[in-house]
Amino acid sequence: MPYLDKPQPKIIIAGAGIGGLCVALSLHAAGFTDIKIYEAASTLTTLGVGINVQPSAVLILQNLGLLQALDNTAIRTKELNYYNRHGDSIISEPRGHDAGYAVPQFSIHRGEFQMLLLSAVKERLGKDCVHLNNALVGFEQSDSSITAQFTHRRSADPNERTSITGDILIAADGINSTARSILYPNEGPPRFSGRILWRGCVERDPYLTGASMVWAGHADQKFIAYPISGQSAKKGKSIVNWIAELRVRGKDDPDLTPPKADWTKTVPKEKFAGPFESWKCGGLAMKDLIDATDTVFEFPMSDRDPVERWSFDRLTLLGDSAHAMYPIGSNGASQAIIDAETLARCMTANQDDLVAALVKYQDARLPPTAKIVMANRANGPDHVLQLAEERAPNGFKNVYDVIPKDELEGVGAAYKAVAGFEMDTVNNKAEATKGTAEKLGLKSPADWIAREKEAEIGIAGVY
Repeated sequence: MPYLDKPQPKIIIAGAGIGGLCVALSLHAAGFTDIKIYEAASTLTTLGVGINVQPSAVLILQNLGLLQALDNTAIRTKELNYYNRHGDSIISEPRGHDAGYAVPQFSIHRGEFQMLLLSAVKERLGKDCVHLNNALVGFEQSDSSITAQFTHRRSADPNERTSITGDILIAADGINSTARSILYPNEGPPRFSGRILWRGCVERDPYLTGASMVWAGHADQKFIAYPISGQSAKKGKSIVNWIAELRVRGKDDPDLTPPKADWTKTVPKEKFAGPFESWKCGGLAMKDLIDATDTVFEFPMSDRDPVERWSFDRLTLLGDSAHAMYPIGSNGASQAIIDAETLARCMTANQDDLVAALVKYQDARLPPTAKIVMANRANGPDHVLQLAEERAPNGFKNVYDVIPKDELEGVGAAYKAVAGFEMDTVNNKAEATKGTAEKLGLKSPADWIAREKEAEIGIAGVY
């Protein structure tokens, strides 16, 4: 344990999203106790849509004692199926345990996941460690400390600020990070892909294995669906998260500024549903999913160019503030979780020089995440969809007549290597860290374990 014979460093975290909460839990597990989280939102609720957590990140969560809570909440993903727009099967591959990983892959509602992490943070670090309605607006550093300034969006005085001084500031404040905008004032808004995502969730009967992911289409028109609720599955139903994606701006358009978006604002289905009217694959009719969904949200698909530095003396970036990437390869949340574990490890190994610790974290994580950002721009593992579209736009009977087996399987293997979730790497680490949560006395939050016994839990209203 660090700092047994001297005062604990005061750690300030800006942002209570997945990255911010996971870094708080990772630091706590490493023995750090003086941690405060400041979040811009005035309330934290189960808003959002589905995400995936890859085995490389699930292993970290398992070592933090959260596996049982995840099992009560999420779906253990069994397979990923790619189809062209005609419903012809391109490739099907097992995922998580079914693929041979020592830990599962999970599909989960983002809001549920955030609430799970928040419960663990409050249980382990205290109910007062998370401070809502505190938006980061600036910071100042000295040789020995950093002071973060926060505003209160619901304050009667718009100029009112709170200053918090600590030893380090971890900026996990998202794709529109204030800290990053201060460090890189000429960067501007996120870089728009030219594509919009429309997303929704609906409860229905299970399809395929009941834990299958469906990816269909090509680079300019895509549909994705996967179940995300373990509680719904216990009732014999399936809450399906779906994503409809369309290109709305030309590939050669020099304007990379994203359209204005409000992810809490619903949009009419007529805006995007037409092109998916006849799509069917994997036991799903896309029109039926869209029609049955009450609320649809709109997200411009954007990322940011990799930068040369994340760590500036006593401040560092983490998660989307450091490496916002396209939601391709089911990898964004997983990379934030890996950031969190890496930062905690670097701080433990460099207790007497936290500035050096932040640099070591940056040097470990910046290069691989930069590669993932660029791989996702090139469609990552979804490139198999584009290959099928380009080579057989009218469909096919046997995919190997269109894409040779070695080429097809090579796309996924190459991406796993870039993203850091090759099976041998994950399984070797799982063996080396076996029993970590038990040794540290870490258990899933009691309120989330209680869900196992709540046979009549009302799920649908949460979404």
